[in-house]
Amino acid sequence: MNWLSAVLPWAIGALALAMLLAAWRLFRGPTLTDRILGLDALYVNAMGLLILLGVRFGTSLYFEAALVIAMLGFVGTVALSKFLLSGDVVE
Repeated sequence: MNWLSAVLPWAIGALALAMLLAAWRLFRGPTLTDRILGLDALYVNAMGLLILLGVRFGTSLYFEAALVIAMLGFVGTVALSKFLLSGDVVE
């Protein structure tokens, strides 16, 4: 038995649990900062899950999707943080 095939389901399950906990923080709050951090953790965990699925199924499509999520998540986090600090995204 290959060690990767034994560890991969556990890692996927751990990331899925982390995504559930991040979604809980995103929806429950209690502050706007907690929600932004929950969204940030959610997209980082989604990236990791897509990379693990790419390794599992042996296709590069998942890696490209993870790259798109990384770029959109970064821009989203920066925009939300700027909005939180100044009240306006575009000055």
